[in-house]
Amino acid sequence: MTVVHAGGVDVAYTRAGRGPLLVLVHGAGLDARMWEPQMEALADEFTVVAWDEPGSGRSGALPAGFGLADFAGALAAVIEDVGLGPAQVAGLSWGGTVVLELYRSRPDLVRSLLMVDTYAGWKGSLPPEEVAARVEGARRMLAAPRQEFDPTLPGLYADGPPERFAAVLDAMNRDVRPESMAAQLSLMAEADETDLLPRISVPTLLLWGELDARSPLGVAHAFQDAIPQAELVVIPAVGHMSNLEAPEAFTAAVRAFCRAHAGPASG
Repeated sequence: MTVVHAGGVDVAYTRAGRGPLLVLVHGAGLDARMWEPQMEALADEFTVVAWDEPGSGRSGALPAGFGLADFAGALAAVIEDVGLGPAQVAGLSWGGTVVLELYRSRPDLVRSLLMVDTYAGWKGSLPPEEVAARVEGARRMLAAPRQEFDPTLPGLYADGPPERFAAVLDAMNRDVRPESMAAQLSLMAEADETDLLPRISVPTLLLWGELDARSPLGVAHAFQDAIPQAELVVIPAVGHMSNLEAPEAFTAAVRAFCRAHAGPASG
């Protein structure tokens, strides 16, 4: 584990392997552990970095008023600390929205984008009534007493959590900080990155679960229509957490894309 101080908070990240830099950005209520299958599988060819975003995992608590631009700034600090950039940067769900904001502010740090079951913010990708329903659902979840708090959002999996990752999923759930999740979901509800999409000028992979109920395939198609160099790969029969539901197919798609767009060897 390495720690870098950025935006008033200590940010932890894990690094494995050697080669071109691939940075993995987790979703809300999760941490770097969600990427364990990819860290293990891809370290043979890439320098793979997975952070615990501010307020999550081994990183420090969120400072007051920490916004989407601050998350992006902290991610930029991690890429700069690794020192092998520009990076291929993958973000799942909320993590993809953070990655888009990184590209907005620091395109010099991004060699390619991997947008995984994600959004241009909820406001940017979902109908207003769906955003309102999710905000209300989050409010109820976060109002529960701490001993009853369950950070599992509805619709994450096509067929329930994969049994082989049950232990790590349970561990991440136990470690979720309600105040961090409240901030993540509030920022996601307000975010609209759609103005940025036509200006993306790096190769972009859209990697989606066919049965994603949280970010349906229509969102992926909207990304594909808006981003000039976007390629869509759909993983059959899986949902929102496609990297854990079908890790072999997911990792193969990531490897092929990153190999094609790695640029000069490094590390």
